[in-house]
Amino acid sequence: MRTQVAIVGAGPAGMFLAHLLGRAGVDAVVLERRDRAYVEGRVRAGVLEQITVDLMDRLDLGQRMRREGLVHTGTNIVADGELFRIDMAELTGGASVMVYGQQEVMKDLFDAAETRGVRVIFDAGAVTLHDIGSAKPYVTWRKDSLEHRLDCDFIAGCDGYHGVSRAAIPADVLKTFERVYPFGWLGVLADVPPCDHELIYANHERGFALASMRSPTRSRYYVQCDLNERPEDWSDDRFWDELCRRLGDAAAGRVTRGPSFEKSIAPLRSFVGEPMRHGRLFLAGDAAHIVPPTGAKGMNLAASDVIMLAQALSEHYRDGSDAGIDGYSARALARVWKAERFSWWFTGLTHRFPDRDGFDRKMQIAELAYIRGSRAAQVTLAENYVGLPLV
Repeated sequence: MRTQVAIVGAGPAGMFLAHLLGRAGVDAVVLERRDRAYVEGRVRAGVLEQITVDLMDRLDLGQRMRREGLVHTGTNIVADGELFRIDMAELTGGASVMVYGQQEVMKDLFDAAETRGVRVIFDAGAVTLHDIGSAKPYVTWRKDSLEHRLDCDFIAGCDGYHGVSRAAIPADVLKTFERVYPFGWLGVLADVPPCDHELIYANHERGFALASMRSPTRSRYYVQCDLNERPEDWSDDRFWDELCRRLGDAAAGRVTRGPSFEKSIAPLRSFVGEPMRHGRLFLAGDAAHIVPPTGAKGMNLAASDVIMLAQALSEHYRDGSDAGIDGYSARALARVWKAERFSWWFTGLTHRFPDRDGFDRKMQIAELAYIRGSRAAQVTLAENYVGLPLV
């Protein structure tokens, strides 16, 4: 089998890239080691930056998102029980974000792939990248007890943090930068109405909390917890009590309690691997970088990566120009590091760190008070939250 671009991984990065390349007339095949139900069912972020919303519309995938998604023109911060709102639309000249779960994005991407002839091979085991430094790379995998081979011009590694693509870059070439945080997020999903029509980020002396949602009838809530804890250590009653304590009286009074149907603990890390290109291999999405979920940048960074990559590959085939592919890594990393900075800063502002003392706590309180009273500080927060433009 042969194609122009082999895409490893059928998550958001891989599927957005496949659709973008299809629109540009570039042939691509997507290889995914799991089945569609697994990829589509993963519980992930649900806040889309304007750039991702625009991408969905550009690919004619936004009809259901426009019907069912929740447009947020602002977000809220609670500092020890006192709530204030950041009016993102007013501060940024009209920009907003859309609450629309990653599971729904994936369903739209997969449904459209079937009707548009985008080739996705699920259950592709033992995926291996070959000759990425040559002009003739190829990918092999196993399925149904048979070995398969895909020859290609380029490989796009969109297979996540634990995938094979980043590992294919030689150790003396790849540089990694990482910060592992000493806590996690305990998250629950419950079929209860959200406590607010916009997100609430809470900084409390007991730790961080987040009030989010997936729809007008489904809520997604988080509380900061120790990494040694287990989801089963938290009964629903314990979780609701802790959430309400951290959100403060104003927001807690609007919380509707109910049985959770999903409960898990997610670790937090900041990670970047660079360069994002080696030979004929390009990295995109979580294969190249991880951000803490504070600020919801993960899927949005994947979208911006593949917009740049699709543009570069299209120019190669349409115009015979390699300027885009040669500059892809530097261009993508410039935006990645800005998003990493915002997520690192916002995490540090809203969480309790076990190695920090009373002075650090006072600094958090002072900075939150400054943001509350400073339009300039709110503009900085808002423009990063809705997403910086592509450059």
